[in-house]
Amino acid sequence: MTENVLVPIDGSPLSHEALRHALEAFPDAGVTVLYVIDLFGSDAGGEIGSAYEPLMGSDEWYGQAEERAEELLDEAEAIAEEHGRDVATVSEIGTPERIIVDFAGEEDIDHVVLGTHGRGDEDRPLYGSTAETVARRAPVPVTIVR
Repeated sequence: MTENVLVPIDGSPLSHEALRHALEAFPDAGVTVLYVIDLFGSDAGGEIGSAYEPLMGSDEWYGQAEERAEELLDEAEAIAEEHGRDVATVSEIGTPERIIVDFAGEEDIDHVVLGTHGRGDEDRPLYGSTAETVARRAPVPVTIVR
């Protein structure tokens, strides 16, 4: 029986869809929403991404990253509320695939549900690199929502 589900988000419509799926597919499970502030990627988003290089590691960058995380986690709470549910929210700093896999292994997580940005053509993988890495390395079952 699935008691605790992890849903990593990045603010994309696909990650919101993954959260909706988790809330519907696991109605009796606790859901934890995880946002990873990626120090080396471009998913810091918005104003952070546009000034990424000069600000990286500065107090201003961390402040903007924390604001972005708070906004995204608030959005996740609003989606859960639409489903009559509460979610736990967590933000971490690091490489998303590594943080997700480690979190699933270290916390009391039974299942991971995540969206993917992968494309279905011949030249690109079916799943995005984060989804593929999590699916291969997570110590629990993974559902990928496209």
